[in-house]
Amino acid sequence: MIKLLEKLGQDPQRSLKLFLYGLGLFVIGLLFVALGYFHHHLWQIMGVVILAIACLIAAWGYLGIFANRWLNIIYRTRPNQKRSTNTNP
Repeated sequence: MIKLLEKLGQDPQRSLKLFLYGLGLFVIGLLFVALGYFHHHLWQIMGVVILAIACLIAAWGYLGIFANRWLNIIYRTRPNQKRSTNTNP
């Protein structure tokens, strides 16, 4: 599981970009849904499709951010593995 977290959390800047990109697409999808409310219903269908894609992109970015923070917590609380077990001087 640690290897998966390391893979997802290896680039937090990229994960933040993905999250913000998904958030922006989400807002655009909401605008299309609102446009379809006042005009033709096909705008709403296109908006819902954009909303679904945006949620997936934002979730993937958030998962990367979460994995990076979780790994930082795990590595901070884990005892140092490089210590010698020999206590004699």
